[in-house]
Amino acid sequence: MRIVVFGLTITSSWGNGHATLWRALCRALARRGHHVTFFERDVPYYADTRDLQPMPGLKTVLYADWSSIRPQAERILRGADIAMVTSYCPDGAAASALVLNSAVRLRTFYDLDTPVTLDRLAAGERPDYLPSEGLGGFDLVLSYTGGEALQRLRSELGARRVAPLYGSVDLEAHRPVPPDPRLRADLSYLGTYAADRQPALERLFVAPARALPAHRFVIGGALYPPEFPWAENIWFLRHMPPAEHAAFFASSRLTLNITRRAMAAMGWCPSGRLFEAAACGAPILTDSWAGLADFYTPGGEVIVADTSEDAIAAIGLTDAEMRRIARAARDRTLAEHTADHRAIALEDAVQAAMTSAMIGD
Repeated sequence: MRIVVFGLTITSSWGNGHATLWRALCRALARRGHHVTFFERDVPYYADTRDLQPMPGLKTVLYADWSSIRPQAERILRGADIAMVTSYCPDGAAASALVLNSAVRLRTFYDLDTPVTLDRLAAGERPDYLPSEGLGGFDLVLSYTGGEALQRLRSELGARRVAPLYGSVDLEAHRPVPPDPRLRADLSYLGTYAADRQPALERLFVAPARALPAHRFVIGGALYPPEFPWAENIWFLRHMPPAEHAAFFASSRLTLNITRRAMAAMGWCPSGRLFEAAACGAPILTDSWAGLADFYTPGGEVIVADTSEDAIAAIGLTDAEMRRIARAARDRTLAEHTADHRAIALEDAVQAAMTSAMIGD
């Protein structure tokens, strides 16, 4: 299949989770004989932090503005099997109009931020990456979030056929590696700053750091404000490119996963960091959300924490118990959550949608 994507970014992992997800999925699709052309608006904050390495089966098209790229997009769409617009695409409405008026075999929308999309709609705000008429014109709507979100995409945005396409992990980039002494941590956290994650971060990371001054805590990520409540035993790394994620996790005795508020509230929305850390063999401490047990077994494959005391107790587990939990999570990841599994899920959803269109369902 020849797939054309109009998205946020694949060239830079700075301040977003879309890039690493797309890289993993594109590698897996290429291994299965598919080709992806990814259209990305060229913006300064991504231009300054590009960390994409060339890969087979992927062509990136950077453009300054929509009017300049539209003729090329039209030409490439004429030879495509699937066209896809994603959430947070800066030209999402225009790209959707182009796709919906094209002759491409399957027109799809992929919402990687479904709980955010639905929250904004509930607040009376229509995200500018959505077509004004909703999603009813697409043959297939994919969602990073399962559960209730799928029904709400139908009822609130008119989606006709929906399917979950969860995050995953690229095993070429995320695997056990030797620890790096510079990144050593008793508890680590890798993630962009988000105000709605801050209460959980303070409860499950900052408070334990202050309670355990002899332990070392490490945060890697972008956009942290000066007023963040740092402690003397918290080390900060402003940007961790994907090439360094494996070493970051491998150097962590325990690593923390925190889910965005809207995603945790809706459930069935696992963070990509969850899969990445598990693939690297790091024991994971995570907040709780509906559907977690569909991905990892609480207590057996991940440690769940609601309070600061829970987090402190997790830090105090023995090395043997940490290794047991990490090994179980990695085994589950290899069996169910790799990018190859998601590529197959995408193929299945596409085939079902195409079959449905052929029989007029």
